[in-house]
Amino acid sequence: MANRLGRESSPYLLQHADNPVDWYPWGDEAFARARRERKIVFLSIGYATCHWCHVMERESFEDREVADVLNRLTVPVKVDREERPDVDQVYMAVCQALTGSGGWPLTILLTPDRLPFFAGTYLPKRSRGGRVGVIELVQRAAALWAEDPDRVRRSAGDVVANLRRAGAGSADPGEPDPDLLTAATDELAARFDPVHGGFGPAPKFPTPHNLVFLLRRTRRTGDPAPARMAVGTLRAMARGGIHDHLGGGFHRYATDPEWLLPHFEKMLYDQAGLLAAYTEAYGLVRAPDLAATARDVAGYVLRDLADPAGGFHSAEDADSEGEEGRYYVWTRDEILEVLGPGDGDRFCRVYGVAADGNFLDEAARRRTGANVLHLARPLDAWAREMGAGTAELEEVLARDRERLYSARTRRVRPLRDDKVLAGWNGLMISALARTGAVLGEPGYVAAAGRAADFVLARLRPEGRLLRRYRAGRATIPAAAEDAAFLVRALLDLYAATFDPSRLAAAVDVAGELVDRFWDGADGGLFDTAHDGDELVWRPREVYDGAMPSANSVAVEALARLGLLTGDPVWTDRAWATARAFAGRVRSYPAGFTAYLTGLAVLVEPTREVVIAGQPGHDDTGALVAAVRRVYAPEAAAVLAPPGEAGGAIRDLAPFVAGMTPVGGQAAAYLCQNATCQAPLVEPGALAAALATPPPDGDQNSEFRGQESGTPAGRPGS
Repeated sequence: MANRLGRESSPYLLQHADNPVDWYPWGDEAFARARRERKIVFLSIGYATCHWCHVMERESFEDREVADVLNRLTVPVKVDREERPDVDQVYMAVCQALTGSGGWPLTILLTPDRLPFFAGTYLPKRSRGGRVGVIELVQRAAALWAEDPDRVRRSAGDVVANLRRAGAGSADPGEPDPDLLTAATDELAARFDPVHGGFGPAPKFPTPHNLVFLLRRTRRTGDPAPARMAVGTLRAMARGGIHDHLGGGFHRYATDPEWLLPHFEKMLYDQAGLLAAYTEAYGLVRAPDLAATARDVAGYVLRDLADPAGGFHSAEDADSEGEEGRYYVWTRDEILEVLGPGDGDRFCRVYGVAADGNFLDEAARRRTGANVLHLARPLDAWAREMGAGTAELEEVLARDRERLYSARTRRVRPLRDDKVLAGWNGLMISALARTGAVLGEPGYVAAAGRAADFVLARLRPEGRLLRRYRAGRATIPAAAEDAAFLVRALLDLYAATFDPSRLAAAVDVAGELVDRFWDGADGGLFDTAHDGDELVWRPREVYDGAMPSANSVAVEALARLGLLTGDPVWTDRAWATARAFAGRVRSYPAGFTAYLTGLAVLVEPTREVVIAGQPGHDDTGALVAAVRRVYAPEAAAVLAPPGEAGGAIRDLAPFVAGMTPVGGQAAAYLCQNATCQAPLVEPGALAAALATPPPDGDQNSEFRGQESGTPAGRPGS
């Protein structure tokens, strides 16, 4: 019989609906019962595609003995961290404060007043190897609570008080400056792995915002070293086992330095970040292999994660048939059976397939006989060894991969987490819009537009953004990341389409972002809305982890919105957000690269490009193509049609009103330091002007002297 989770929509909660544990979803009902029955709360947080969450479920939550202990001594509560990042963030901070580390599944013991007094991650059923078991933990904690609840409350209160003080300390204001950009570059260089790419030891995470930051440092400074680190890492990942060479896309992270052995779940946010990074790298160096990998990622997302209604699903699981990676790994015999001995032997050589396998069980570190496909060397090196042309070898291998992919589709596929999250969709809308514009792939831009329409219609039905859509229902109030990521997505979609309705939507969502999340005392954004659930403390993060933080993306998005509209309200908000966290960022700049990417829009020279011309005309299209041909991320472009057709964009960006075609021909106005150069009508001249970064200057000095304070939430309000 299903427990209470059977009424939920979250795929993760539904996975636990048939557990013998009497789970509650997060909410007042569970804590009211805990107060009434004077019980502690057993809080378990995870997500649908988490391998160790599955392990803990099989070992403990499906076990009658464990269920009896939990049901008798606690009120058990399950939370999907992807649906409720606010709850996860608060209690993950507890875990990190108490243990020095964190992860999922996250296990927390709470008082009935939601105060935490124990934190851990994966726990076995019974204690082993120095790790406390679920049964022993709950029995001891329940006994302690029964004997001296006041002592437990005092201990939990101290934990929360420390977290509140730390949260207040996240508001460490200062005056941000370009030195932070240099310091972050140096810190990443010190951690760079020159042999395998990436930063630091294993496990290695993709962290795409680090790579985008480095690519833009090369653009700004002319120093090739940052781009070499980024491009080297992108190529190493593309060759590695973290890349799904048959189905496309990337797995979550690698457990080894060589990017060979992955955790196999596939997350939408990783695909979005990496798609953007490969596209930016291609824009800078114009290497075809980087464009090919970008298309590989986009193809996977559009094939396997796209919702027919327009949005994008969240993830695919690591496990199938009860084993992590079973869907993705191969024995040598399996490959030979599909490809035959000749083609199969060549494929195994190139993709590192060994008779005894290369895949190690993560826990036991033993070979399983299975292989993760990877390219130990670049393809051109294999071609030289085999006496073939690189293009010829790639053509043959592409056919082999297609045959193996077809065979793989007959296996039991991992679970797809089909919920649609507003913020994660924002990341993918941005990435597809940018990639479509740079690679000349209108289908990608169209997919980004459909996803934006889906989010605005289904997840913002009454002008108030929600976080999750699934099975026909939109619910859960948005987090700050949902609104911030969506603002940037709409700006990127405007850049790819020059549809003024996208810019108008960005202005509207930016207003909601400020109205619902702004910290009126210190500047910047709270992660939860002013009218959200009451938590034991209200987080306000700027650290850029697996995903960029809401505050980091807001710095970039609001600064760009100020450039595109010419409205200083948005630029001032960007400055206020940047100032609010500058002191914290200075402590370790490399941990805040998405923040620094946004900061660069404020402290370094930028450009506005206004193309005055009729949409759809060849001369206008040629100037638009020139803008997209050049890697110039510091430039914000606006299309201003003459006459009545340009009314919508003139309402949004009044500064374009005097910019018109020249002699009946489309013209581009290149502006910097509030000054516009003579209009250009030749696409080549525009591309040449954009090819060189703008000279040093204090482009945004007019906003530096403003107080961060609490300026108006929306222009004109």
